Amino acid sequence: MILITHCFVSLNSLLSIYAAQLLGTLSPMPFADPRTVGTRLLGGVNYASAAAGILEESGRHYGERFTLSQQVINFQSTLTQMQGLMTRGNLSTYLAKSIAVLVFGSNDYINNYLMAPAYNSSFNYKPPDFANLLLYRYALHILALRRMGLRKFVILGLGPLGCIPNQLARGIAPAGRCVDPINQILGTFNEGLRRMVTQYNRNHPGSIFVYVNIYAIMGDMLNNPSTYGNYLSTHVLILL
Repeated sequence: MILITHCFVSLNSLLSIYAAQLLGTLSPMPFADPRTVGTRLLGGVNYASAAAGILEESGRHYGERFTLSQQVINFQSTLTQMQGLMTRGNLSTYLAKSIAVLVFGSNDYINNYLMAPAYNSSFNYKPPDFANLLLYRYALHILALRRMGLRKFVILGLGPLGCIPNQLARGIAPAGRCVDPINQILGTFNEGLRRMVTQYNRNHPGSIFVYVNIYAIMGDMLNNPSTYGNYLSTHVLILL
């Protein structure tokens, strides 16, 4: 998911709503909404697409979707429209002040790597190698967005996917427990993403990259649900 606000770029519709509320802005308009044109673009655009992944093939069994690469292309088309709304200098300033929220990777596991034999990625890659493939492709697109003018990035890691209903329904784990082997294979991706953010902050002065440790946040919600209110543990599982 890519979400861009003031201009806010988001790739997850529910997250975009919460993020907009925190920033005191209206929820970004969906990219595919025919009303998302002209000055409406200036309030932010939500490029999210269900089942979309970093890899082109992830989620293909669901049919049409905007993959990460297509979402970057969609953002470029938004920029083309914005060029008619303001000068080049003003657009550069506008983009530099915008926040890009990127949430990718979950579908590459849920709707690809963990879906053998429908997908052969788990036969072709060991977990660390698959994670590194995702990180390599992800990095290319993040830097492409930066070249387009964005300077502020919020990048979310993966949550404990072994705790979501999609995986619990497989009956692999004991009742009431998460599928630990699935959670364990996510470490390479999350740690690699954290290192990437650190490196980008060092190598790209004038830009800000923030890594959000969703795994720890969601893990705390699952382990201490009463702290967050009634029924939260169920809601957390769904949101992941």
